[in-house]
Amino acid sequence: MQPDDYVTALRREGALLAGAAERAGVQAPVAACPGWTVGDLVRHVGGVHDFWRRIVEQRATDRSEVRRELALPADAELLAWYRDGLERLAGALAAVDPATPVWTWAPQKDAAFVRRRMAQETVVHRVDAELAGGPAGPIDPALAVDGIDEFFQFFASDRAEGAAALDGSVHLHATDTEGEWLGTATGEQLRASRGHARGDAAARAPAADLLLLLWRRDHGPVEVHGDQAVLDRLLAHTDLN
Repeated sequence: MQPDDYVTALRREGALLAGAAERAGVQAPVAACPGWTVGDLVRHVGGVHDFWRRIVEQRATDRSEVRRELALPADAELLAWYRDGLERLAGALAAVDPATPVWTWAPQKDAAFVRRRMAQETVVHRVDAELAGGPAGPIDPALAVDGIDEFFQFFASDRAEGAAALDGSVHLHATDTEGEWLGTATGEQLRASRGHARGDAAARAPAADLLLLLWRRDHGPVEVHGDQAVLDRLLAHTDLN
């Protein structure tokens, strides 16, 4: 994906999230986030959007430079507040050179990271919102493949407390587009390389379902071969809290 593609995806997925929240209602429970309602989900995503917009607009190179003075709206104003914040974030990201240095929590510290992260954050939570009121719509395969790459690049090494050692390898194969990964572990570090390879376990599915599988969301059918226990350990390895 190209830098501008992320802004396009952010606008699209953010609008779909708002529409799903409107249909489900703010009091509907969100299965993927126990204890949350759709209103909680919208406030969370809107708050994330607001934080990263401030990072980009202020060209902040340290988190402490961004003051959080976010007034969360009541239910009646929630979706208008969210939609306004979404467009403000998208506009800020579209206006900045992706190479601009800014603070992030990752080794990559530039606006390009923020563009990508906001698109990926929003698409997963869009699915959460849609599932609160019915079936989820499709995820663009290119965005899903990029999301799998991002997951392994920035999230997979964050091991959950008490997670068992992988003790094996897992091959993920997207069936609807080009995309294959081999997940392995060195010590406590989970890593993935792109390309075709044989693993102790293999999971085959459309890229969107593989992305949702990694993020421990409801997904469509996944064809599993080999050692299911190794796949289960890979899925439980990452701290998603």
